[in-house]
Parts: sequence; structure tokens; C-alpha cells
Amino acid sequence: MINSRSSLFFAWALLAPAIIYVLVIVAWPLVETFRLSFTDASLRKVTNYVGTANYEKIFNETFAGVIWRTFTWTFFSVALKMIIGTFGAVLLNAAVPGRHVFRILTMPPWIVPMAIGIFMWGWMYNGQFGMISGLLQRFGITDGPVAFLAYGHTAYWATIVTDVWIGVPMVTIYFLAAIQSIPKDLYEAAWADGASRWTRFRRITLPLMMPAVVTMSMLSLIATFNSFDIIWILTQGGPSGSTTTMIIDTYQTAIGSKKYGEGAARAVVICIFLSLFCLAYFRVTRKLQNMGGKE
Repeated sequence: MINSRSSLFFAWALLAPAIIYVLVIVAWPLVETFRLSFTDASLRKVTNYVGTANYEKIFNETFAGVIWRTFTWTFFSVALKMIIGTFGAVLLNAAVPGRHVFRILTMPPWIVPMAIGIFMWGWMYNGQFGMISGLLQRFGITDGPVAFLAYGHTAYWATIVTDVWIGVPMVTIYFLAAIQSIPKDLYEAAWADGASRWTRFRRITLPLMMPAVVTMSMLSLIATFNSFDIIWILTQGGPSGSTTTMIIDTYQTAIGSKKYGEGAARAVVICIFLSLFCLAYFRVTRKLQNMGGKE
């Protein structure tokens, strides 16, 4: 009896740091944010309960546009990462001289500190001395400087390109590991049967790496949806809100305008979307595990 109690106490002692961490760093901020979302909290000392007024304010045409922009921005960014990462992994897996060098060259966007990489892209997007604008003028594609971050449609795609540049290396290496885990015998048998490279990719590589594709897609979806650094450093949500996503709008409301109650309501909405994404991720991974177990 004494030994069982000692073991139980020891087990709880080991779990205590993790429990305290979850309660202090995760649970308490979530509860406090949810509480603030029902108040008119701001820089004023007096905080009043306003019910669902903050939620009623955000569900308007403007915020609906922000939600739509967030989902489209996330979709295009994740889709491009998956496509480029897939073909990049296939090329890096090819038996060509110097492929180890090419594998190393894929890492700088991931290794370089994110802020430095984003500032570099901001410099390249500059209309007066940016490299991209200069090349377009040199080859006669444009008649004058192009300030990519000064116009809504170009700024929108510029932030997507930057996000893809930062995220592709991780996707590529992850997919490369998935491809290298595929048995070589399958390729040899397909080659002996006269299957072309495209057929081998379509019938062997793509189906067998699909679990990795689904997992990385869901993880990238969650990370991209909640991305803040890239848009804030490049455009701060501008011009005219063309790159304002939900996380940027929440920051501008809570920190920029000091409307903590309204900002908390926006944060709760973001948390709901992210929770749904996480549930979808767990459900998909569980289904993939069950399919693997049946095989």
C-alpha cells in the first residue's frame, strides 16, 4: 500500500511541471481571452460586461471579407508549398551528380532567421531599388518601376510568394524522406515492365507518399492560417487592407486600437477555426493509421 502511494506521488511529481505549464501558459490565457471577449475592456480602468456585443460587431461585411481573404491566402500558400515541395523532393531524390549539394541549397530559406528573410524580400519588392523591378525593366517587361507592395493585388501575391519561399524547404525535406522510404523493388519492377517515369510517379510515388502529403498539408494549413510575421513585416495588412488576415486584424484591433474586448472576440474566433483544423488533422491521421493497420 505504501509502495503504491509512493509510486502515485512520484508519478504526479513528474507530471506536475507539465501540468503547471499547461495551466499557466495555455489554459489561463485562453480562459482570460474568452472572458475579455464579453467585455468592453480597453485602456480605461472600468471594464463593463457587454454580452455578445463584440461578436455581433465582428460578424459584419468587413470581417467577412477578412475571413475570406485569410482562407484564400492560406489555400494558395499551402497549395503552392505542396506542389513545389513534391516536385522538389522528386528532383532531389533523382540519381544525378551533385544531388547532395542541391539538397543543401534547399535549406537557406529555412535556416535563415525569418525576419531577415522577410526583410530581404521586402528589399527585392521595392520599386526604386528592388531586384525584381530592376530585372523587369531590364528585359522590357515593364516600362518603369513596379512597387509590388504599394498595390493591393501585387502585395497580396507578394506575401504569398514570401510565405511559400520560407515554407517550401521543410515540405521538400519531409516529402524527400517519405519518398526514400518507398521500397526500391517497386520501382525496379515497374521499370522492368516498361513503365515511364511519369507512370512510376503516378502509380507508385504519389500514392505511397500520400500519408505524408496529407499530414504536411494539415500542419502547413494550421501554421499558415496563423501566420503573422510575413504580412506584418512586409505590409502591416496594407495597402487598404488587401493583405489583412484574421491574425493581423486581431492584432490591429487589440494592440493597435487598444480595444482589448473586441480583439479578444476576434482571437476566440481564430481559436475556433484552429481547433477545427486540429480536429480534422487528428481525424485524418487516425484514418490513415487505420488504413495502414488494415494493410
